[in-house]
Amino acid sequence: MTARTSLPDTLRPERTYAFVAGVETYGISTSWNLRGAARDALRFAGWLTGPAGVPHDNIRLLLSPLDPEALDWSGTPGLRELSTAYRPATEANVKEALLDDLPQRDGDFLWIFWAGHGYVTPARRDLVLPCADATPGLIRHLNLDSMLRWWRTDLVRKPRFALQAALVDACRIDAPRDTRWNFGSNDYEGGIGQPWRRQFRLYAAREGEAAKNDRERGAGQFTEALVTELKDRSLPDGVRDLAEIGRAVHARFQQMHERGEGWQLPQFEVERDWNGCSFLDVPGDKQWHTPQAGRLDQKAWDGLGEVFGDRPLPRCTYDAYAWAFKAAGCAAPVQGGLPAGTLIEVAHDLDDRQGGRPDTPLIVPFVRFLAERCGTTDEEWVARLRAWEERTRDRLGVPALPPPPPPPSSTVLHLRLEPAADGDRHLVRMWLCRDTTDAIWESEDRPLTLDEVRDELVRQLSRVAVALGAPSADGDYPAVQRVEFHVPFDLLGTPFDQWQVPRGRGGRRLRPLGVLHEVVVRCPEERDGARTAWHRSWAWLRTQGGRHPAAVRVVDDTEVTDALAVDLGARPEPACMVAHTTGARTEDVLDALLEGGVPVAVWRRDGPLLGSAHEFAALLAPDPTGPAGIDVLSLPGRIRDLRQSGSSGGSADGADRLALLWDDPDRTMDHRSLA
Repeated sequence: MTARTSLPDTLRPERTYAFVAGVETYGISTSWNLRGAARDALRFAGWLTGPAGVPHDNIRLLLSPLDPEALDWSGTPGLRELSTAYRPATEANVKEALLDDLPQRDGDFLWIFWAGHGYVTPARRDLVLPCADATPGLIRHLNLDSMLRWWRTDLVRKPRFALQAALVDACRIDAPRDTRWNFGSNDYEGGIGQPWRRQFRLYAAREGEAAKNDRERGAGQFTEALVTELKDRSLPDGVRDLAEIGRAVHARFQQMHERGEGWQLPQFEVERDWNGCSFLDVPGDKQWHTPQAGRLDQKAWDGLGEVFGDRPLPRCTYDAYAWAFKAAGCAAPVQGGLPAGTLIEVAHDLDDRQGGRPDTPLIVPFVRFLAERCGTTDEEWVARLRAWEERTRDRLGVPALPPPPPPPSSTVLHLRLEPAADGDRHLVRMWLCRDTTDAIWESEDRPLTLDEVRDELVRQLSRVAVALGAPSADGDYPAVQRVEFHVPFDLLGTPFDQWQVPRGRGGRRLRPLGVLHEVVVRCPEERDGARTAWHRSWAWLRTQGGRHPAAVRVVDDTEVTDALAVDLGARPEPACMVAHTTGARTEDVLDALLEGGVPVAVWRRDGPLLGSAHEFAALLAPDPTGPAGIDVLSLPGRIRDLRQSGSSGGSADGADRLALLWDDPDRTMDHRSLA
């Protein structure tokens, strides 16, 4: 085949090669397991060796399956041949196939298919695909964008592989900025670009989105739609119709999006078709374009600059950012945290995003939310926000928006313990926080043992349930969502969450307090020396909506040094510590975080550690994404859910060992007066 830009009249299977990879297991942690990726790779290989007729010898198949025995190789004779020829999806095998082996083959067309995890690098926005041998110290990966640039150069001999297609069933979320996630740098570039080479890329999701994996079926939604479209097509038809297939897959997901069944939207990228024709020149193609959100005009930007100015981020900024996407009919970026550190930069990010309603710039609902939530803190600024929103909506024809949701409400019972002269007894006071804060009980000058404190807490929970109109005949106390224990340092390790509470008919059953309620401990008396850092860290956490790649830091025994407290207090982040430590080391970590102003900490009382530090952190995230996936503000509920499901890493005797320090400076209860 001579170098040319058009699709050959006869695309022959024997001159077609493929690299196919499916990664389900990763060396970094079992929490990265991704059931279905290997099956997806086999389904694509089944089409190649079946209707497409590509010889199995032309396919480089890399698989790292969770259960090799469960793989189905019966689809085609070529697939059965590959059952003994595939290799693990390690970085070395990936490079050997894509940089050494395949470039030496005399072919016309190259397929690249990958199913597994995927991240986007912060600098070049390259898509990186972790390999099976990724470890915490080095997340070995394929830099797909760099590899595709390499394949367009003269390092692949002319006239081989003039046409190439990459199909990727992976997320395209931002790579975690946690220093523990070391992706290193893979850049394969070199050589001179060859403009006659054509590449087609079809991704399962747009940048910033996660690709949905159906765990029950063991299949990626994207691969399911892709293989359905390819199905019985021959190789020439499959290649020639790739743009049409991409549109059809996108349309299928668009329908799911409109039904509320999914948010991801596949994206295909090709600047020219196989014949060199621009896709932008195709008549009647607008129906297939991904809808764009409206954009602000210059007048709106001028007014927004005046309103935002140099104002610091309000605490509800992330909530406003996330709600803007929902109000405009699309999903917020899956990676937690704000994209920038100023209001105007956040606005620029919103203006660059796609949305579901072309008549609604994402910035308008963002401003609407800020105006609703900041009404009690700065009335003058809120008036300016409302005026900007009204003028902009009228000028741009933005339709009416739904009202933002009210702030979440909860009922919290606070219980403060202060040591009495008798070391085994404590003075006690309790408050109930709902819309207001009310003192509900005090031991006055009569110190209590911890058993007596528990009994009084049970009585108060029952009384509060009755007072708030909740049924309490069965011993359940749904009126109180959380119980917060304000205790001295030496009681932080007390298993308050294991206190037995009567439940059921006649109170004959006992249930742990931490199963019925969120249970946290606080240490307010130790905050005086780092009050400024404590408030700053909490404010930053609230601004980021509880999720940010830098919000959580995992500490093990080797990191507990005299300098830890100073390091923790140097910046607002981290706002949460996960202590994967033993014995006295845990006490030293708690000492350091109190001195450094860190408001939240999770650790495990007594007993052996839970696997690796990364596995311990992943336990706290509903999705197995490690520390970067932890929603800190939801930790009280997350830990209660773990206790209720029995998956909180209890000891052999069944007792729960997780402990949560939760020092919210907005709720300090400083107005108490213990006898």
